[in-house]
Amino acid sequence: MADQSVFRITKELSDLQKNSDLSLAVACRDIDVRNVKALIIGPHETPYEFGFFEFAFKFNKDYPRKSPAVTATTTNGGRCRFNPNIYANGRVCLSILGTWRGERGEEWSAAQGLESILLSIQSLMSTNPYENEPGFEDANEASDKKNQKDYVQKIRHETLRISVIQRLEEYLGMSSDGTLTAPVANRDDYDLDMDVMDDDSSVPFEPFKDLCKRRFLWYYDSYLAAIQKGKAEVKDNQVFTRMPFEGTSNTMEGKFNYSELEKRLRNIKMALDAETAGWALEGLAAKAKEGTVAVNLQRQYEQVVESFKRSDTPHNLELLDGNPFVWVLSYIGKPMTNLDGGLFRIKLCFSPRFPEEQPRIKFETRMFHHRISNDGTPCYFAPPSRREDAKSHIEAVIDALEEEQPPYDPRTLVHPEAFKLYWGSADDRKMYNRRLRRSVQQSMDDC
Repeated sequence: MADQSVFRITKELSDLQKNSDLSLAVACRDIDVRNVKALIIGPHETPYEFGFFEFAFKFNKDYPRKSPAVTATTTNGGRCRFNPNIYANGRVCLSILGTWRGERGEEWSAAQGLESILLSIQSLMSTNPYENEPGFEDANEASDKKNQKDYVQKIRHETLRISVIQRLEEYLGMSSDGTLTAPVANRDDYDLDMDVMDDDSSVPFEPFKDLCKRRFLWYYDSYLAAIQKGKAEVKDNQVFTRMPFEGTSNTMEGKFNYSELEKRLRNIKMALDAETAGWALEGLAAKAKEGTVAVNLQRQYEQVVESFKRSDTPHNLELLDGNPFVWVLSYIGKPMTNLDGGLFRIKLCFSPRFPEEQPRIKFETRMFHHRISNDGTPCYFAPPSRREDAKSHIEAVIDALEEEQPPYDPRTLVHPEAFKLYWGSADDRKMYNRRLRRSVQQSMDDC
């Protein structure tokens, strides 16, 4: 039974890591598959929008006959209850987990698993979480309507403050005023075996660190928009309203301060940009030592250039100042599309910890596109199985640009204005196409 349990957990982890769900992530140490960390990115158009919510799963030897134990860890040290069903102490109340009484047929079965639990938790992060509290499902009094609005307002604030800003500040070693509180790790030896490091229990296990940094850059404009919305609804220093179902030690208490959150958010963005720029200098040091990553990137660069020549690809690829950690791609727009005639400069920055830290890509030539943020960060999906293949990132970016009939997916909302026009009315789409064409024409004028 124990071996079957481990096999089942391993397969579920592998399946989740292979799929293209942009709002779920899972990880564990190679030596301990029974203890799993999971990340849920808050759904669009909810007060949890694009927040980073982490959970700890502990699978027993009877799994899948019995459900795992699940604990919410994004609680501000046990001081914040993010949902009627997600307590400040980490308890997650779900009938399939046996932590809440449910209707017949809602209890755990061996047919369920890690993904179904994550989707169930994600479903709690709704537009109106107030109604998740038993007895409040149909609450419709005037006081309830006010409470619903107040509850959404404070969840949105704390989602930004705790799940996004506080998390990124910790990752970057920053204090709330933007100063560095801890030096960023600077390894002299870039040939360290990262897998061995991850298996060392003395090393903090932070599997979502790079993912959250990259997603922060995707959703930065959405975070700013949420702050502006909050500023319009509440005043700084206004005290949170306590909900009828919140207890003394199981609540969400505090004050609104969107002005401070905006400053902290902008400081994080500057720190991430500085970190990316620092990779180039670290990379040069690694190149001088002929480190493994430097040699690998140089070889991959040469292979991509050669493949472009063989396939008669019109794009051009160069190293910036001969640095294998900074690639510059000149992208020529696809003929017979809205991109036709465009010439765009795209910079790919690689970390000395690549592929553990994935590349950060930026369009230096401005393009109005629903998959490119205002600052030029593209929203793309490189195949998880090819994360160490630099060419796959280039291909994925180009695919995102040229996809003619993409499925609607709010998790790709990286440019709010362009996204709204692209997925709006027929007139909105016409306006989107005009603005895209204008940016394409401007790209040639800027050459």
